[in-house]
Amino acid sequence: MAFQQGLSGLNAASKSLDVIGNNIANANTTGFKSSRAEFADMVASAMGVAGGSDAGIGVQVADIAQQFTRGNISTTGNNLDVAIDGGGFFKLQQADGSMAYTRAGNFQLDKVGNLVTNNNAKVLGYTVDPTTGKPVSGASPVPLVFPTSAPIAAKQTSKIMVGLNLDARAPDAAGDPAATPPIPATPRTTYSTSINVYDSQGVAKPVNLYFQKNGANTWDVYDQLDDATATPPVVATPIGQVTFDNNGAILAPAPVAPSTEHLLSLTVNPSPPNPNALPAFPVSINLDKVTQYGSSFAVSTLSQDGYASGELTSVNIENSGMVMATYSNGVTRAEAQLALANFRNPQGLRPTGGNNWVETFESGAPVVGAPGTGSLGALRSGSLEDSNVDLTAELVNLMTAQRYYQANAQTIKTEDQVMSTLVNLR
Repeated sequence: MAFQQGLSGLNAASKSLDVIGNNIANANTTGFKSSRAEFADMVASAMGVAGGSDAGIGVQVADIAQQFTRGNISTTGNNLDVAIDGGGFFKLQQADGSMAYTRAGNFQLDKVGNLVTNNNAKVLGYTVDPTTGKPVSGASPVPLVFPTSAPIAAKQTSKIMVGLNLDARAPDAAGDPAATPPIPATPRTTYSTSINVYDSQGVAKPVNLYFQKNGANTWDVYDQLDDATATPPVVATPIGQVTFDNNGAILAPAPVAPSTEHLLSLTVNPSPPNPNALPAFPVSINLDKVTQYGSSFAVSTLSQDGYASGELTSVNIENSGMVMATYSNGVTRAEAQLALANFRNPQGLRPTGGNNWVETFESGAPVVGAPGTGSLGALRSGSLEDSNVDLTAELVNLMTAQRYYQANAQTIKTEDQVMSTLVNLR
């Protein structure tokens, strides 16, 4: 009798319609992966008679297979949106501490500064060494947290980076009154620049640098001017000396191993403007980019590594996965790097809703790493991965499944008519 076959066909068609309906319902779900119902025939016995004359007993749904092809990537312009261009999943920590994985990169910051999904699962990544600005080697991914409830601490300046050109045509600063015509003395302020440095409490103090020529290819460096009005009068002394070779490149101060930098040392007294009697602190002056060429004095770069305290103003995720935080004190620095995970058999992952999957025995253990390494895809910031549902194909599949359901229903109807004929035989 064909009732069994027709009934199994109805069940299979119904499940296929469920799968298609779920795909269509999630056509606009970020990071959603479509599925398809895969069928297999059923037979009464694995050992049939010779010639295979036994009819099968219907159909069954062998698997609902997820399709992990990449969806289209759409630009959103949101700094916290990120799409995976290639293989891999974002790694998440759920509220119960268990791990989950997602392709939906529409992240946000919660009220305490955690980077989270719409379901409040915490996004995992690698911490960054504050000295190098690079992810800590060999570290395990941890939940990413940003200081939204308190300012970042001030950082005391340890180094000033100076890039400038000293005019090779300049005469000695002392001048030469006996020359014809006389050469006047050069004021110390002629070749000077200034920058603010920060003490341990984040209070800024200006540091002045004066360069005064004192012989062939030789310049004295001062941090202050003479002051004849002070009691007693102040006569400044150089904090160091810079010398150049005949090509205008810096020779001294010579690097001290293991450093390769041309450094001068300066002692900064925080008071004034800080009235809290903080101790003086040393600051290195990097002169690697100081030259002496026959062109006008010009400062090309002047920076330092300290800063005042600051509030978090924005977070931006770069294509490399580096999470850059910007603060109200003007500092922008790398705070973390997103982690990605991939599986040998992604189809073995179990969907749990909310755009998440969890690891199973069939999926295998995750391989975790930085974006763009191994089988892990690169990231596209300010973008989201669309659902990979082909809506046109799903609508065609919907019509096919409907006909399939109707045909199996017709099988049952026909079998019922045959049974009715047999019962009514006289």
